[in-house]
Amino acid sequence: MSVTVTVSSKHQIVVPREAREKLRIGPGQALLVLCKEDRIVLIPKPRSYTKRTAGLHQKTWQGGAASYLAEERGSWDK
Repeated sequence: MSVTVTVSSKHQIVVPREAREKLRIGPGQALLVLCKEDRIVLIPKPRSYTKRTAGLHQKTWQGGAASYLAEERGSWDK
């Protein structure tokens, strides 16, 4: 989806309906503003960072954290 929006005289923009519906953004919901070198990225602020990040990097932690740490520490001696 590519839509052009205009910044108002109060420096506000309207998030297009298609984007609000797709991302389930409603009135009063906070958005995170990420400033990149040549662009601005808006993403919905997670209601719970714990739930949002649960399960990330599962492949890294296969066998559990203790197993991963033992493998990493074992590589230090080499």
